[in-house]
Amino acid sequence: MAQKAAKSLAARNTARLNQTHLISLLLHSLFLVIAFTLRRASLSLQAYALLTAPALLIEFYLDRLARPAYNADGSLRRPGDDLGAAGVTEFLWDVLYWTWITVIAAAVFGNRAWWLYLVVPGYAIYAAVTTASGLKGMLGGIGGAASDGQVQSKRQKKMEARGGQKLRYQR
Repeated sequence: MAQKAAKSLAARNTARLNQTHLISLLLHSLFLVIAFTLRRASLSLQAYALLTAPALLIEFYLDRLARPAYNADGSLRRPGDDLGAAGVTEFLWDVLYWTWITVIAAAVFGNRAWWLYLVVPGYAIYAAVTTASGLKGMLGGIGGAASDGQVQSKRQKKMEARGGQKLRYQR
């Protein structure tokens, strides 16, 4: 039972990567079949190539990142990174899924559906702004400077009422 968690992660990664590649292959094949047969004039292959290239690069990056590596004797050398991790990996999956949705919409509705892809940079900007504003709020008190009109706690008020210790903040 040595490395049970690593073996489990390797099996999960392999299954998810194979499923991802299969779905991607089916969606892109479906789009190309529709583009070359049914909607020949209304689907732009240039837009398709330009807007699906990032998703394909992400897919192969995730494959390289998470594909398990085995020794010559079949033992697990490296299980790969967790594909369910939060943060950048999660954002990469979101971009991949949104690209799939956009490819389906473009196959069904035509070239105007490619405008849906603008959601990806819009979401990235939104995430960056909310993260930056959250960090700004967390870093606000680090300088040590407090405002003059700061609200006092009950304990501070009692101490000042007794004439005891008065708190002063230096700038």
